[in-house]
Amino acid sequence: MKEKLYTIPLNDAVAAEDECPFCFIERAVEQDIMDFVLGSGSSYMESDVREATDKAGFCREHFKKMFDYGNTLGNGWILKTHYMQINREMKEQFKKFVLPKTGLMGKMKKSAQRVNPIGIWVEEKEKSCYICNRFADTYDRYMDTFFYMYKKDEDFRERILTGKGFCLHHFGDLCEYAQTRLNDKEKKEFYPAMFELMERNMERLQEDVSWLVDKFDYRNKDADWKNSKDAIQRGMQKLKGGYPADPVYKMNK
Repeated sequence: MKEKLYTIPLNDAVAAEDECPFCFIERAVEQDIMDFVLGSGSSYMESDVREATDKAGFCREHFKKMFDYGNTLGNGWILKTHYMQINREMKEQFKKFVLPKTGLMGKMKKSAQRVNPIGIWVEEKEKSCYICNRFADTYDRYMDTFFYMYKKDEDFRERILTGKGFCLHHFGDLCEYAQTRLNDKEKKEFYPAMFELMERNMERLQEDVSWLVDKFDYRNKDADWKNSKDAIQRGMQKLKGGYPADPVYKMNK
């Protein structure tokens, strides 16, 4: 299939022969968003951008990445008006607060569901993140592109099926998206092929990690490392996604 602008990132991700092409894409997209939020383009000075970041806020993970990225002034401006938004909302929550009644079951055991309106509001704030939201929109389009290419591009499909598979996190997403992106006939072919791909590559990682451990045995000190030298970071990525060995992403000054 002739390469188009929207297929280039996925083709690049597969060509990288990473443990998961969606981890590869996720890192690139997240870094692009970080550059947009805090980079030299100064988007944080634009009123519409700050209105959006004030409302959505950021999750704990992305606050940490924003701090590591640098740009003290940019972070300061974002926090300044976000605090104004949060304090307005918090005062409104306090004004309308009504003490909830605790039922008998609530007294006997801790409920997994929040009942205190302040706790519910805080939980909503913790779940809301400007960067996560923007990535989610982009991710959805990449999933659509993946299934389009998987169905239409034989070379792409072959590279996927003979490749290193996916991390478990993104593999779970892939299986979920397949429910609505494929018809019943396509699903009957897709899932067995994906299961075989994942079994083969999860076993490969298990062997790499096992050999890394065995290399610490003095009897194997002169043996070849095979593919195990970076097995720790690849093994962690395969289970949870991301890049444990990546350096901190910083502002390009």
